[in-house]
Amino acid sequence: MSIHRNLALVSLVIASSVAVAQDARERSFIRKGMPEGEVIFRIGKPDHEAFIANAKGQPEEKTWTYFPHARDPQTLTIVTLRAGVVAEVERKVSR
Repeated sequence: MSIHRNLALVSLVIASSVAVAQDARERSFIRKGMPEGEVIFRIGKPDHEAFIANAKGQPEEKTWTYFPHARDPQTLTIVTLRAGVVAEVERKVSR
């Protein structure tokens, strides 16, 4: 019985984290200084990733783009990461 309860609990945690990650409102809580792992946990993997700087021995710089969400159909979110930390968050109205 304990194994079934643990499996159910793990399934519930995974399902709830996916639901939270896909919630468009979470995108507005992304802030400078946040680690990229927390960004992925809160809003999921980006729809598009582009590298700005990726030179050996230098901090990696990239942008993550999140296309408009069904609950926020006009807002494009662009997150700039430097060395694995959010450096800038830009939210644009797209039509």
